[in-house]
Amino acid sequence: MLFSHKTVVIVAGPTGVGKTAVAIQLAKHFQTEIISADSRQCFKELNIGVARPSLNELNVVKHHFIATHSVQQEMTAAIFEKYALEKTTKLFEQHNTVMMVGGTGLYIKTFCEGLDMIPEIDPGIRQNIIGLYDENGIDWLQKQLQEKDPLFNATGEMQNPQRMMRALEIVESTGKSILSFHKGEIAKRDFNIIKIGIELPREELNQQINTRVGKMMEAGLLEEVVGLVHLKNLNALQTVGYAELFDHLDGNISLEEAIEKIKISTRQYAKRQLTWFRKDKAMQWFSPFQLKEIIEASTNLEA
Repeated sequence: MLFSHKTVVIVAGPTGVGKTAVAIQLAKHFQTEIISADSRQCFKELNIGVARPSLNELNVVKHHFIATHSVQQEMTAAIFEKYALEKTTKLFEQHNTVMMVGGTGLYIKTFCEGLDMIPEIDPGIRQNIIGLYDENGIDWLQKQLQEKDPLFNATGEMQNPQRMMRALEIVESTGKSILSFHKGEIAKRDFNIIKIGIELPREELNQQINTRVGKMMEAGLLEEVVGLVHLKNLNALQTVGYAELFDHLDGNISLEEAIEKIKISTRQYAKRQLTWFRKDKAMQWFSPFQLKEIIEASTNLEA
């Protein structure tokens, strides 16, 4: 089925910048629904720490890929691609425009361009690597990749444990670098895609992030994390906002230190997100307050 007259408008940008509010306004304008492109908001056990849209926001506009999966389920860009393409096809039956919003760059890239086929990995290898990383930390991961995947070591994200563990499990399973599977072939989608980037001046974004972390703590983030202690070794919980508080609960750092670490890690994550999205030449950048201009850009396929 061809959807050449249909459009997906993607709202992307760093955490804390105000993407959700912009996407909801756009969805109301186009009278449509939203697909989340967030690798953490899809987990039903995670709420406060992933800044999941509020019940009021979810009631205003219908969202998809929010609290749809468990942290005990595997979640990958390939799984998201399949989910999002199927959901888009269904939504196009009733809407000419579909919104997508999120900060997970790989998910958005995969939705737009497809993903190179990588062989399935033995879950035992994955769990072994996760266990060894938990015991030995990022230094161990870096040394393993230096020895076993010099290509990834030279050009990959050598400060990102999730990417590093993925690279290590691939090379241990196949004997090949994960980068050898990246052929760069772009899938052709049968609908239009418009990309809207949301940004703020660095100091303003950092202040919003710091304020949001404080609000998360007031809303009960520590209590949420306490309720997840029995799951803390799962891959989905090796993430900002949860890892730091697990460290506090283990007695390694004070609560004040944990909160400060969350702020720092979140700011660093936002910086990495911006770096990723700025590489995309199709991204049109706006302040979250430029709603009129954003709507115009979202209806102009020549932009």
